[in-house]
Amino acid sequence: MTRQPSAAQRRAIRTADAESGLLRGPAAALASLVTQGLALRHPRPPHRHYLTPAGQRLRERLDAEPVRLVPQPDPDPEPDPDPAPAPGSGAGEPTGIFHARTATGDTGAPADPDPLREREVRSAWAGLVEMRRVTNPDRSVERPCDWERTHLTQAAALALEAGCCRGYLVSESAQPQAVRVDGPDSRAYAETLERAGWQTSAHADRRAGAAYLLASPRRV
Repeated sequence: MTRQPSAAQRRAIRTADAESGLLRGPAAALASLVTQGLALRHPRPPHRHYLTPAGQRLRERLDAEPVRLVPQPDPDPEPDPDPAPAPGSGAGEPTGIFHARTATGDTGAPADPDPLREREVRSAWAGLVEMRRVTNPDRSVERPCDWERTHLTQAAALALEAGCCRGYLVSESAQPQAVRVDGPDSRAYAETLERAGWQTSAHADRRAGAAYLLASPRRV
């Protein structure tokens, strides 16, 4: 029989970041979620934990449950010997939760390098590759995972930024499983996304007089 998450684990799942799936809570609770397939541990320091697609589905079910107005005792209390730092607290990674940039500046003279941002992007991309390995049934890291399919704009933007692209704008498209990518270098965007496991097609926006891409995660 599958073990039901404890109260501490349920709290961690309920309060996970809506965009990234970042978990915060007692170290023992997060480790238990990993063993249950509901979370994965980032391979690089500070080894943060993120919901897997199964964990995200469980959060949706928990969110649908009625909220208890009377506090209930935790039948399985777990100490927190290593509390996670709050975003912007200065502990761990100073910037807190990673947010992919769905739009970047023009392709003129590059801005001053931002080593912190570059490290964050590398770490986020490494975490996404690890999520592919853990959650894809065949352990493939060449093909996008379920998280990317449910966070299309963030996933595509991360792939582009990790590929050192500039000047792009990622937005939702009329197609439910694709995003639109605008910008002056469609060819570079397409090559970067295809290396990251996406499929792309070029289109013309007659009204704007510009080309754009439609991109969607590959399934095979």
